[in-house]
Amino acid sequence: MNRIEQVINELLVKIFNDILVIEQKTLKSGVLNDLSVTEIHTIEAIGMYTARNMSEVAADLKITLGTLTTAINKLIKKGYVERNRIETDRRVVQVQLTKKGKLAYRLHEKFHGDMIKDIVEGLEPSEEEILVTSLSKLSKFFKEKNDL
Repeated sequence: MNRIEQVINELLVKIFNDILVIEQKTLKSGVLNDLSVTEIHTIEAIGMYTARNMSEVAADLKITLGTLTTAINKLIKKGYVERNRIETDRRVVQVQLTKKGKLAYRLHEKFHGDMIKDIVEGLEPSEEEILVTSLSKLSKFFKEKNDL
């Protein structure tokens, strides 16, 4: 690996780990201190406005239905999610956020918004464009690797 590749690798690993640590610290120090990062991401995948099928949420999170069921059971006990079966087809299970779950969603969304504002603060418009272009290429690379 050349020097630039090594620096990029170190930065990517550090950024990934730092985001997870900051997210966890923010959760533990705030009103959502009973949630893990995984649970808040499950809440995010369920979404704010409509009930979703368990299979859709599991697919979005790239986890098994069994793993999601375990996570949903914990979130139900904590009061963030409710689960319902569709009357026309009792095999279909849907989940949706409770009022408490919607609050958690909004607070997590604000956390990400504040983080992004801090990142771009002080950047010139041309630097913002370079950042967006670079992150888009990085995202495309990871999506292609993930779809294999």
